[in-house]
Amino acid sequence: MNVEQIYKDANALLEGHFKLSSGNYSKFYLQSAKVLEDPKTAKLLADALAEQIKKSGIKVDAVCSPALGGLIAGFALATALDVRFIFAERAEGEMTIRRGFEVKEGETYIICEDIITTGGSALEAAREVEKAGGIVVAYAALANRGFCSRVGSDIERKDNCKLPLDKPLFALEDFAFQMYTPDECDFKDIAYKPGSRGN
Repeated sequence: MNVEQIYKDANALLEGHFKLSSGNYSKFYLQSAKVLEDPKTAKLLADALAEQIKKSGIKVDAVCSPALGGLIAGFALATALDVRFIFAERAEGEMTIRRGFEVKEGETYIICEDIITTGGSALEAAREVEKAGGIVVAYAALANRGFCSRVGSDIERKDNCKLPLDKPLFALEDFAFQMYTPDECDFKDIAYKPGSRGN
């Protein structure tokens, strides 16, 4: 499966001047929402991700995603794995599990995002699952931005990866685009801010 081509075909691999949620800048941006608006493509990608997880021998009771970006990817993965799906969301700036979702003591979870950059939001969602008594056994994403190491890739973990060392990350492809700090950025046009946090 050529995941990069799937993103290109969906006009979801954008080129320009982008300000990222981290405050850094990039000439490229992955807009997974454009890929996932087609249910057939979402199913295709989720099935491939589920196959990786099944081959690893990991079994889970549920998938949890941080809102907003991870919702469709997480739901599609839960469907492919035939398990329950819940999500965590920010309330007054803090990630929380609400809306009547229940995490049972000892339940096993995969935390799923559309894209893993440093894994900060995924880690926040994992902490909420664990606080409620669940056990996070792995992380998953359609795309890995190359800061965290994943199963099946030789990309080395960077210092700013926030995911725990003892839990595997499953993803379909690495997209290791160059990023620039505000001081390093010399783009001449105005930065576009497409991320879900609107910054």
